[in-house]
Amino acid sequence: MPEVQSQVREITFAEAVREALAEEMRRDPRVFIMGEDVAEAGTPFKVLSGLVEEFGTSRVVDTPISEAGFTGVGVGAAMTGLRPVVDIMFGDFITLTMDQMVNQAAKVHYMSGGKWKVPMVMRTTLGAARRSAAQHSQSLHAWFSHVPGLKVVMPSTPYDAKGLLKTAIRDDNPVIFFEDKMSYKLKGPVPSEEYTIPLGVADIKREGSDITLVGTSSMVQLALEAAALLEEADVSAEVVDPRTTWPLDEHTLIESVKKTSRAIVMDEGYGRYGVAAELAATIAEGAFHYLDGPVQRMGAMHVPIPFSPPLEDATLPTANMIFEAAMKLCGRS
Repeated sequence: MPEVQSQVREITFAEAVREALAEEMRRDPRVFIMGEDVAEAGTPFKVLSGLVEEFGTSRVVDTPISEAGFTGVGVGAAMTGLRPVVDIMFGDFITLTMDQMVNQAAKVHYMSGGKWKVPMVMRTTLGAARRSAAQHSQSLHAWFSHVPGLKVVMPSTPYDAKGLLKTAIRDDNPVIFFEDKMSYKLKGPVPSEEYTIPLGVADIKREGSDITLVGTSSMVQLALEAAALLEEADVSAEVVDPRTTWPLDEHTLIESVKKTSRAIVMDEGYGRYGVAAELAATIAEGAFHYLDGPVQRMGAMHVPIPFSPPLEDATLPTANMIFEAAMKLCGRS
């Protein structure tokens, strides 16, 4: 279904996620939610508040504290005809789900010769700056992006969150849906009408001509802040949001850099062997002869995320860091 822009309201990222879940549960009785504290508690971030009152505890299911166990239940439920949304409270806990997602969900369709499918969504979080320390602040989306058979979604706005989540729930493949926990209060325009956004289609959040800033998830907002600073310095920055790390819209990334001839890629995951590296390599391979400088990448510092607020803030890219790197790349430092 094409994207729609009429009768737009301003709602938060969290409200957009909740609306998408409610609409899909009303539309399709096979859709249900399961996870720790998803019912009465509405998750620690209160994203799911109110859903259990409408749909009951048979479709909004509180589970024991066993991510491996209830993720396996989700895989089995999907294989037998349901469409589960498995809620993993913090993205750090995906470590406990790796066998079920990487060795089971991702491979069932392939190993059954197409006879089986796993139409499930795993919702989880990423992102630091919440003062939650090293075991609750990581951005581990590169792990699932690395695995054939999984689709990985990373919305940056309320509009994208709602449209992409509805598409993910309807997809016949296992989809991992990463939500930056610091974005839940972010407000943005969202149509009241039905709409979906296809997976694998990047979005140009801001057009420009001098440099391309590629950002994922929360880094898109930082890229837009940096682009505004660059505009004051008479540098025109294009901001591109891949929206999904797989499937990846390589064409939009490459064509943008062919136009601007410079690129910085930002991702909140660790820089070493990360998503930013993959996006930078895609650009370098596809737009090599158009580049006026090396593709640069920015990510989280390669250390465990500190609990100390000043130290935690120091591990993450900032709009000023992006601005300074872009000015240097454009020969304006």
